[in-house]
Amino acid sequence: MSQTKIGIDAGGTLIKIAYPENERIHYQSFPSRAMDDVVSWITNHFENPAICITGGKSHALVERLDVSAKSVVEFDATTKGIAYLADQENRPLDDHFLFVNVGTGTSIHYVNDGKQERVGGSGIGGGTLLGLAHLTTGMKDYETIIQTAGDGNRENVDLKVKDIFEGAVPPISGDLTASNFGKTETMIEQPPSEPDILASIIGLIGEVIVTISSQLAVQYNTETIVYIGSSFRSNPLLQEIIETYTRMIGKEPVFLQNGEYSGAVGALLAID
Repeated sequence: MSQTKIGIDAGGTLIKIAYPENERIHYQSFPSRAMDDVVSWITNHFENPAICITGGKSHALVERLDVSAKSVVEFDATTKGIAYLADQENRPLDDHFLFVNVGTGTSIHYVNDGKQERVGGSGIGGGTLLGLAHLTTGMKDYETIIQTAGDGNRENVDLKVKDIFEGAVPPISGDLTASNFGKTETMIEQPPSEPDILASIIGLIGEVIVTISSQLAVQYNTETIVYIGSSFRSNPLLQEIIETYTRMIGKEPVFLQNGEYSGAVGALLAID
């Protein structure tokens, strides 16, 4: 048992925790529905800790804790956490950049000299993946969904530009998606497999996020887009799609190790 500082980001899907031990930050996460497990874990591991909480479910979690907790604005905490994690990885960021937090939904922020402003967002995110996966395949477990999608082939579901031009040279890259889930005739003749469907859902999510983010990057004249959020957890396909499309539109994508804990790290840093 040891007294320590704890930063918590209580989000819509996950509760993420950051705490220092042996001169480095450690991470822990729980489903948001398991608040009692979070409280038990804190009680069993720490004696009278200093806690700072952020996130949409922070109020509900504070009511269950036996100790007082400081609260901070989620977006400000995330900005500080990003700066800290980037510095730890020796990945200096520009004075101004966008960060895109892909959690249950997606929130997009413009950062200028350490100050953030929310400039956009979308209801498309990890919650979309879980919901559409369940509706189309019946799968509920996140890890199972991601692993299954890794074996999928989007060519069996998504209509590409090259499919429309049928051998002619298209005016844009033939590998771009002309219509997500648009290969209707093919799907009627041969229904796609569950891996194909799941891979295409992830493709849809990634492409929508990049489309919105890239437009805002142009509007705010930023070259770098930092992508964080729990939707990237064990999800190389989503990262690959977003990285590829971001570079295609001439912007620099940055993915931070433990980036999904940016809010928790920022909350931790806010403790005096």
